[in-house]
Amino acid sequence: MEAGAAFVAWLGAALIVLADGRRALALGTALAAVGIAVVVLQGAGFVAAGAIVVGGSIAAAARLRTGPPGWEIMPAGSTPRLVLCIAAGLLSLWIAVSITGGPGAALRFTVLSVIGLSAARVLWSDDASVLLTASGVLAVAIAATAGVVESTVTVWPYLAGALIVAAIVWLPARTAHAA
Repeated sequence: MEAGAAFVAWLGAALIVLADGRRALALGTALAAVGIAVVVLQGAGFVAAGAIVVGGSIAAAARLRTGPPGWEIMPAGSTPRLVLCIAAGLLSLWIAVSITGGPGAALRFTVLSVIGLSAARVLWSDDASVLLTASGVLAVAIAATAGVVESTVTVWPYLAGALIVAAIVWLPARTAHAA
């Protein structure tokens, strides 16, 4: 079940990388949040996973209201983004399963792939709504890194990540104009 959830989280982050329209960004946010929540459920508990799902749902609903209309999945010139998604997934899988050992490979894969893809989208895009969406998912993935350690995990990092993803999409989407 964790492997499937890790794939769903990667798929959500990949959709955020490949899309420019608000519907696809909202779906990517929801998929990434649900995938991350299911992966962290076993280690962090229902409160942490529930907070991530609620925060991701709020962010997805808010993204449906603002941003470029439609789906806009893989617009012209997005082949490098597709290559990035595939390469990031394979590299994250290799690192999570082969290089690092022990339990928690699904969490390591999820964290590596979602952080890598979200950070790449933040650096790649100049559209404010895309930047805010990718930054919110990045915050949830960074919060999920709390479960990678083998000590007792508290719920606070997950609540902070959920609060950030739910709040960041409500910021006004303005593109900076240099003089």
